[in-house]
Amino acid sequence: MRILLLAALAGLAGTPTAMAGEADVIAATATPASDGTWRISATLRHDDAGWDHYADAWEVVGPDGTVLARRVLLHPHVDEQPFTRSQSGIAIPPGVTQVIIRAHDTVHGYGGQEVQLTLQP
Repeated sequence: MRILLLAALAGLAGTPTAMAGEADVIAATATPASDGTWRISATLRHDDAGWDHYADAWEVVGPDGTVLARRVLLHPHVDEQPFTRSQSGIAIPPGVTQVIIRAHDTVHGYGGQEVQLTLQP
């Protein structure tokens, strides 16, 4: 009985990889460029646990759910939390005045905190 209880408790604890949780966008900015595109900077927080579980991308999503840009993150940021990465040359369709910035991690996918940005030319 005691062994079964310990095994059940160990299962509830989860693996270190799963314990890192979802990737959150905690801040974002949008800056218009002279060519009509945008530079988006996103600040992410995630308890990166190494190559098995880390924030691996963030996206700019239009109001209709269309992914307008994706910034791939090529490595874990274990010792750099939170961290900010930018992407330039993002084309936003005419008439779109708000976008959502969402983060992705290698275990949970999407699901953490998102930021809604109002675009001001």
